[in-house]
Amino acid sequence: MSTNDAQQLAFDGMAPRKRRKRAPAEKIVAAEDPIAQVVLDAQATHLGQTFDYLVEERWSQAARPGVMVRVRFGGRLLNGVIWKRAAASATPRSALRFLERVISPHVLVSESMRDDITRIADAYGGTRANILRLAVPPRVARIDGEQQLAARSLWVGRPRFSHVSDELMQRCFDTIQASYDGAAMLRSSLEGSSFAALVMDARPGARAWARDAAWMIAAAMRQNRAAVVVLPGIRQCEDLAVALEGLGLSRFAPGGAEHGGYSGDFVVLAAGLPPAERYRAYLAAATGQVGCVIGLRAAMYAPVEGPALFMMVDDAAYQQADGMMPYAQARGVMRLRAESHGGVFVALSYARSPLSQWECEDHTAVTAVSGPSASVTPLPAARRDQMPWVRWLNREELARLADPSIGARVPHTAVTVLSKALQTGPVLLSIPSDGMQEALSCVKCHAQARCAKCTGPLGRMGDGVPRCRWCAAAAVDWHCPHCGCERMRVIRVGATGTARELGGLFRGVSVVISSPSQPRGVVEYVDDAPRIVIATPGAEPRVLPASRQSEQDAGEYRAVTILDAWNSLYAPGVDARVDALTAWMRIMALCAPRTRGGQGLLIGECDPAVAHALMMWDSASLARNELLERGQAGMPPVCAVACVWGRRDAVMAALDDIGVLRGDWASLDVAGEPIPGMLGPVPIAAPVTVSERELESMQDRVKALVRVPVGMRAQLAVRLRSAVARHMASRTPGELRFQIDPKDLI
Repeated sequence: MSTNDAQQLAFDGMAPRKRRKRAPAEKIVAAEDPIAQVVLDAQATHLGQTFDYLVEERWSQAARPGVMVRVRFGGRLLNGVIWKRAAASATPRSALRFLERVISPHVLVSESMRDDITRIADAYGGTRANILRLAVPPRVARIDGEQQLAARSLWVGRPRFSHVSDELMQRCFDTIQASYDGAAMLRSSLEGSSFAALVMDARPGARAWARDAAWMIAAAMRQNRAAVVVLPGIRQCEDLAVALEGLGLSRFAPGGAEHGGYSGDFVVLAAGLPPAERYRAYLAAATGQVGCVIGLRAAMYAPVEGPALFMMVDDAAYQQADGMMPYAQARGVMRLRAESHGGVFVALSYARSPLSQWECEDHTAVTAVSGPSASVTPLPAARRDQMPWVRWLNREELARLADPSIGARVPHTAVTVLSKALQTGPVLLSIPSDGMQEALSCVKCHAQARCAKCTGPLGRMGDGVPRCRWCAAAAVDWHCPHCGCERMRVIRVGATGTARELGGLFRGVSVVISSPSQPRGVVEYVDDAPRIVIATPGAEPRVLPASRQSEQDAGEYRAVTILDAWNSLYAPGVDARVDALTAWMRIMALCAPRTRGGQGLLIGECDPAVAHALMMWDSASLARNELLERGQAGMPPVCAVACVWGRRDAVMAALDDIGVLRGDWASLDVAGEPIPGMLGPVPIAAPVTVSERELESMQDRVKALVRVPVGMRAQLAVRLRSAVARHMASRTPGELRFQIDPKDLI
């Protein structure tokens, strides 16, 4: 007996059962278009193309373009989206595998959405898989079954928002027409049938921007158009939702069993929602149950069809830049989609960004994500009547007023204004930072006191002696390098320190602190009663009107004060002045207009251009100044810029590969002068979230900036994507990443 025939002896009836090997079931190839071109959920740049798979006949009807499928790739099971069905493949039939199964019963990515994803990926140098990961939320199976009934409802596709009264819409437009120069052009664009791009500067007034945006959404929907609105924060989402409800619209919520248990006019879509809620909101838009999607950055990929309205609110906010490859900017994505759909793009913000100003001035330079735009600005009469009386209390103005408290954090003039305002209602004090901190500054010019040895900030230690917080050297014979003054003063910054400081100035007045790091957190609403409200930017409570405690109407602060304006001088970002003006205008908009006695105070030294733009409510003046300076320095948007970072050898190899070191992009012409096409590289620290295993590979980490003419932006994206794809495909060690149109250049 051979070794192979040997068997383990066993008692009768206890021998293991022999399983008969079954022949694999025969898979029948679909008769029509048997090839499915699938975009896999693989984020590697060199795997960005589609892969061909065979479709079984039993999946032929379900495997439609745009549905999610499960496939086998490289020994693993991956999700993917069918991009197209084809009759033949360039890959030999013997090398093709079958689809494992179809996952989603719905078409999650429509044909127009697939076209948008391709264009977005090309514009920012990414792959379609990069965009799909961000655009399509993770699937929740029970939501698919829940929404199948709603998708078959007869009410899907009917004219939307027909229940909004003509009288209310006309009343809202009358307000816009009396407030904006270009209101008629705005209305005709929303009712027209061709692509239009508009840059709109928000008018002053508590939540006035939300009411104007709600009217634009309703006007577009009355033309049976969809609408997508991207906002910088969840509080702005809530403000807009309240304004839409004020027009009689309802948000997508439980109600109405005949529609799958959910119904509504608009839906909120954000990445921070619970998985089931986010997937339900996405399906509601993808299946046509709602035609209006509002939300945070994730809403820029909302699946809408036709010539929709694509609106950006506060396009220069740092929240609008995606944090994952390909690091797309929401503004560029929204404008690209608006042009692709033949819709309307609106950039609505308090402070106009340099890019918006460039689009309004330069009508020749066109890229995939920018181009000519028309300007809609508040009328001078509306600015005068609807904004508060804003004063800049710097040293020069306080000296003119003969204020004896020059140098104080809250001078006597401000105390007088706030005391008078507190007789009738609440006042708001905005501070740039939180916590309880002390800082030393010059008494005369308010410059931060720094160490003469290492330039570190000075502070009072336990012994009360001013010492450097970096090297602990005592500040002996200190004098200000800016004005020569030899005296320092203590400035208490932060919410808690400000509350203690104001407690001695306004005795008997209640103080409310609104800040994410405070025990009460962010206070959403305060009553229209005398009180002092201290808040950090973005955490300002809304005032409920005294007539009725309702969120539909917008209450007002009697006075608004911005403290420590000098903090804006030390912000390092390229958009520092625009960001400061945006925050200050948003805060001042919460104040009552001057016709009702509202007053705004800007206390401290700051850039005169920013202060004058705030006092005149004219952000275009600052944008023009920024654009002029950037044109002289060769900064965006005058040039197309990309940031490249990673390990030094990988970065330098990629820069050489795209032609920045020695090729055709080594220099570029700006205002008749040649300037280098590359800035850097400069060393950068490893991310704080990096694992210990990866820390060693990030020791020599650098960042460089690449500048090319605006017309070369598309080619820049192609070259960078190709360089990263070659780097990853060759398995060359080291990190290599890039971002086109970065928010900050440091």
